[in-house]
Amino acid sequence: MSTVLWSSIRTVQDFPKPGICFYDLTPLFMNNLVELTDALIASIPAEQLAEVDSFVAVEARGFVLASLLAQRTGKSLLLVRKAGKLPPPVIGVGYSLEYGLDRLEMSADIEPQKVIIVDDVLATGGTLKAVKQLMNKCEHTVLGASIFLDLPDLHKDLGMTVWSVLDETSKPVEEAVA
Repeated sequence: MSTVLWSSIRTVQDFPKPGICFYDLTPLFMNNLVELTDALIASIPAEQLAEVDSFVAVEARGFVLASLLAQRTGKSLLLVRKAGKLPPPVIGVGYSLEYGLDRLEMSADIEPQKVIIVDDVLATGGTLKAVKQLMNKCEHTVLGASIFLDLPDLHKDLGMTVWSVLDETSKPVEEAVA
């Protein structure tokens, strides 16, 4: 299955700035949603899926992945957005990422829940750590994080369980064109 998923990911060098390798999941979303959803669910232990109340969707591509999980499992969906996108009251945290500074927010009036954070790519871990901090601030219990693609050479331990579908070391070696 990982070969099918990898074959639907486009790699863009030097985007959004020089030195960054961007993994474009758009082709994957266009052609392999059933396989993608199956792989996400298979990567999370069954006992955690049974315990979770809501999937926390991290803007923007995490919205797609968390929506797939929530729809398939019948669980709720919570949105974490960039600053200024949600009406008040909100709770927010500022953080730094590999190419700048940002702020994440979520609705302040959600009762505490058991959550799994869902995002597309885990690089340095700045976004994931900020979302975990935001969940703690909102008194949600973080069971772990579901990540589609992990780039393990770019981050250290994040202080939470992380389940991933793919990691950079599983990428098939591209054959040279003669």
